[in-house]
Amino acid sequence: MEHKFEKEYGCLILKMPEELDHHQAEFLKEQADGLIMKYPVRSLVFDFSDTQFMDSSGIGVIIGRCKNVRFSGGYVKAIHLNEQIERIFKLSGLKKIIEVE
Repeated sequence: MEHKFEKEYGCLILKMPEELDHHQAEFLKEQADGLIMKYPVRSLVFDFSDTQFMDSSGIGVIIGRCKNVRFSGGYVKAIHLNEQIERIFKLSGLKKIIEVE
């Protein structure tokens, strides 16, 4: 699955893959970190509109990128969560640290 990254006016939108497992997470982490370091990212948006599955490595990717962006004073939010992904956010505690729209 091809990952999509959109950059616009200090906002980085990460279009999450259909299945966010260990293999996808590693690639996504490397690509996102490179963009966060290269461009002045003030807001990070995780777009879950296509995501059907996410395991603990996906949760780790989200938490790690949040730390990177918040370190420089930015904010993070997640959009388009389906019922399954929203449940994972709730059970993992991600809803307490990330704005969900």
